[in-house]
Amino acid sequence: MPDHDPDLFAGRTAEIQHLQELLQSVRSGAPGVAVIRGDQGLGKTSLVEHVLRLDAITGNPSTVLRAAGAVWERDSDFGVIRQLLLSPRLHPRRHDAAPLKPAAPRLPSEYGDVLLSEVSRLAGETDHALVLWIDDIQWADRPSLQALLHVLRRVQPMALLAILSTDLTLSELDDAAAGLLSFPSVQTIRLAPLTPGDVQLIARQIHGSGGSEISLPAARILVEYTGGRPGLVRPLLEQFHPSVWSTGQKILPVPAELAASVSMKLAGLPPAALRLAEAAAVLGVRSPLAQAADLAGLSDVLAAVDAVQAADLLTISTDAAETMLQFPLPVVRAAAYQSLAAGRRIALHSSAAKLTALDHVQLRHRAAAALLPDASLARELEAAATSFAATGAWGSAAEAYSQASRLNPAREEQQSLLVRAVDAMVGAGQLPRASAALEGIAPGPKGDAVRAYLAILFGRPAEADALLEKAWKSVDPATDPGTAAQICQRQVLHSLARFDGRELVTWAVRARSTAPANSPAAIEARAIEGLGLGAMGRFSEAEESYRVVERLTENSAQQQRINMGKGWLHLAMDRPEEARSELASAVPTEFRGGSYRISLWAQGWLARTDLALGAWDSALRTVEKAVAVQEESGIELLRPLLHWSGAQIHALRGNWDSAAHHLERAAVASDGYPIMLLPYSIALAQVAEAKADYDGVIRALLPVVRMRRSSGIDEPGFWPWQDHYANALVMVGRVEEAGQFLRPLELLAEKRQHRSTQARLAYVRGRIYAAAGDLDAARLSFHDGLAKIETLPMPYARARILFAYGQSFRRAGKRREAADVLIQARELFSVLGAVAYADRCSRELRASGVSTEEHWREGTPALTAAGSPNLLDELTDQERAVARLVASGLSNKAAAGELYVSVKTVQYHLTRIYRKLRISSRSELAALYLEARS
Repeated sequence: MPDHDPDLFAGRTAEIQHLQELLQSVRSGAPGVAVIRGDQGLGKTSLVEHVLRLDAITGNPSTVLRAAGAVWERDSDFGVIRQLLLSPRLHPRRHDAAPLKPAAPRLPSEYGDVLLSEVSRLAGETDHALVLWIDDIQWADRPSLQALLHVLRRVQPMALLAILSTDLTLSELDDAAAGLLSFPSVQTIRLAPLTPGDVQLIARQIHGSGGSEISLPAARILVEYTGGRPGLVRPLLEQFHPSVWSTGQKILPVPAELAASVSMKLAGLPPAALRLAEAAAVLGVRSPLAQAADLAGLSDVLAAVDAVQAADLLTISTDAAETMLQFPLPVVRAAAYQSLAAGRRIALHSSAAKLTALDHVQLRHRAAAALLPDASLARELEAAATSFAATGAWGSAAEAYSQASRLNPAREEQQSLLVRAVDAMVGAGQLPRASAALEGIAPGPKGDAVRAYLAILFGRPAEADALLEKAWKSVDPATDPGTAAQICQRQVLHSLARFDGRELVTWAVRARSTAPANSPAAIEARAIEGLGLGAMGRFSEAEESYRVVERLTENSAQQQRINMGKGWLHLAMDRPEEARSELASAVPTEFRGGSYRISLWAQGWLARTDLALGAWDSALRTVEKAVAVQEESGIELLRPLLHWSGAQIHALRGNWDSAAHHLERAAVASDGYPIMLLPYSIALAQVAEAKADYDGVIRALLPVVRMRRSSGIDEPGFWPWQDHYANALVMVGRVEEAGQFLRPLELLAEKRQHRSTQARLAYVRGRIYAAAGDLDAARLSFHDGLAKIETLPMPYARARILFAYGQSFRRAGKRREAADVLIQARELFSVLGAVAYADRCSRELRASGVSTEEHWREGTPALTAAGSPNLLDELTDQERAVARLVASGLSNKAAAGELYVSVKTVQYHLTRIYRKLRISSRSELAALYLEARS
């Protein structure tokens, strides 16, 4: 690939464009200074040379004078200036360098005057822009930097761009270099490390669109491994297959050139320094200096430390606890480690195991030192892995199980340990690594069960179904209860993904009867069994199921599963505040460990809970965090659930591009699991409804309508789609069909006494009555819906009922009644930030012909005041709603109750109101509103 090919500079588009714009700008005659700043290895030199090459092929190339600082020339006065003055560009007709003028300059100002004179002369002889390109100014000699500053302060208008690059920040440079970089009008271009997205782009350019893709988690590993240095990322992608970065191996490949460079540096070290570097490589990327010195057998480390630092192999730092040795990058440590001969490596690991008092570190070194099977060591690793798994330390458990499998001499036990390693990898959110590990698992019930597990998480129901059926047929629960219980556990998850409560409970009971009561398989089956009971409407049994399982264990890792299940159940049972507490406690995976899969479930339903409670900003933050984890882990099963809340909230707020982005990322094939299709279809419908596209709502929900024939998705509380569909039928004129659709749902909601579902269906029934002209029945239905939800903390659900009520009565000609409820709906929508519906309320109010001022005079407070237009008009709709209630004398708590939001939300809006109105008390706010009414 030519070195001017832009593909070499993936991820640097903005920086290239910035530098090109500066070059173009100086051609107008205004000199400029550009500083390229970034850590060593980020490609500063390559970037500048690339831009200069691009400039050279434009037909109007710049004239470039080059120089560079160097460590060994830093004490050579005027070395950098001499490089510029001796440039052939200044003397195109001569092969040798022209003598300097004046004959013997000694001061920076004199050298600066010489360079200024030469540059000015050259500018007068050419139509091209001039570029002074000085690389690594942190190593430039001080007099040269002073001379350059002298030039820049005195240069006349001309097409001159000085480009300077450095690895250091202003605070790290000496005053001469810092003065140059802080020159007025300087433009700084900062080079950041490559992002995982940049790495994926580079990989596609190397391997082509038909080549192997590198996953986002693998790209992230590569960024962390190389520090995002382009000069390391590209050769690794060129020299190794992308699958290498998904295997989870501890020691990763090293670019050939870096391996040779590190080997040469090690070979050039004194013996003591070499031993220190080797010890550090065995201990890890970062290790205590004292421990490395002990392992290297050194009593005096000063000379050795100086030598490894001078070779740029290791750095030393001192924190509050101890002095640490650190390799500049993990890839450098890997190069040093792989340079060790096998015997030397094993000896160092064996010695390191004896030096540490930490059992798990000792085991890690002993395992690294073992090349052949060792049954005793394998058992120790298995015990450690089981202990890690019990506390939710899934990453450590995966590593220990993998090592135990490698060292166990018994083939069957190897397979069992590898299966457990894959389970732990999933718990740690490492699905690509788990997929790679599957290649080592032989066919059979265990292998089929774990492959089915991954098929479920990747969202492939047909594959999972076939594998689970095959596994169950080939296992004998009497002789192999452990494998049978694991298959049952996978069937429980498979049934949950299909949202089949009856099958879920059936398999959960089998798992409980097959596995020991406190085993992970039995606990997880019980933790999900409650959801299956709830999906059949057996809520009291579901709650009892959770009470039983909580008595069985107090283990924190298993408690995460229980809290997630309880939280989802309580959300479905119209108890969102309880649900929020339980789901939030199931999210963390850092403290005391936890499964990433369970955490993602919890975050998906936590976002739905916050949406119901009106805490939409919190819901969006949860979505953002969870989506990042989901993309990292590769758990496709939960992707649509996470994006559902993002799509709905952004649509309600009128952020259509963001809503479309979430819909695009939530998309799922028609043969996906119901638990994937349901949130995606409902999200599509809710976005369409926010746009008043009722035909779009019906189209979006047709797959759900077909799905309900063989699923329990109509059970109240779990999947709120029915009112959207029935409402859309009414709005497109299919009123009779809507009534028929609604009736069995109303009977079921009444039987379950599920209040929010009854409320949602009641507003659709109200629309049906209104469409038939029976306004008394419609009014009763709307009021019944409001009464059902009155004590539930669900402001958005209440606002939807009010909107339907007002819209229906406005269209029936009951303008004043319609306006009253539409104003209430608009207030609630405004406080929530639901701009799309607040605007629709305003349009309905304008269509009603009843002004808000008229309501003010009749006792219904307006959202805006006539007086003080320069102040009150600055408030948002949310702030006006809060201000009106507080000005009327309500406490923050009472105002929150009126608006169905939290007290904190009222406090937040009130702070902004005071600042905008330039007041500081409730009494001043009341006075302002009193003045507005008079």
